[in-house]
This record gives sequence, C-alpha cells and structure tokens, in this order.
Amino acid sequence: MQVLYFAWVRERIGLAKETVDTGAATVMDLVTELRAREERYAAAFEDISALRVAVDQELTEFDAPLAGVREVAFFPPMTGG
Repeated sequence: MQVLYFAWVRERIGLAKETVDTGAATVMDLVTELRAREERYAAAFEDISALRVAVDQELTEFDAPLAGVREVAFFPPMTGG
C-alpha cells in the first residue's frame, strides 16, 4: 500500500510517500510497525493524538481496518482561518 506523510510528519520521516508491504490489520498496527522501523518513524508517531489519518482519502480513526486499502495518509490536524 502507499503511505503518505504530510507537513511535520513528512519532515520527521524524510519522505513524502512510500510503498509499504504490511500485514497490519488496522491503522494502529501499521503505526506500530512503522515505529519499530527506525527512530525517525518513532519520532513522527510518538504522539498519535497529534495526528489525523485518512484511508483511501477518507478521514478515519486509528482503529480502522486496512483490508483492501490502497492508501493511508498521516497528517497533523488542519486549522481553518
């Protein structure tokens, strides 16, 4: 699946997107896998309360299932103005 990173998440990881081969059942399982990869991922996902996630371009929660999903995007909360 494609995993996309935006704003400071992208800056901490150093990538805008990547293809991830995962058996994760949920977004949180994916986050756990990513955290274990390297320190930069651990830093990006240190506080998931400061993150939002979209699955196949639909805003969702971290307990969302990943079966059949093609894209997961992580980004900080958006502010309006």
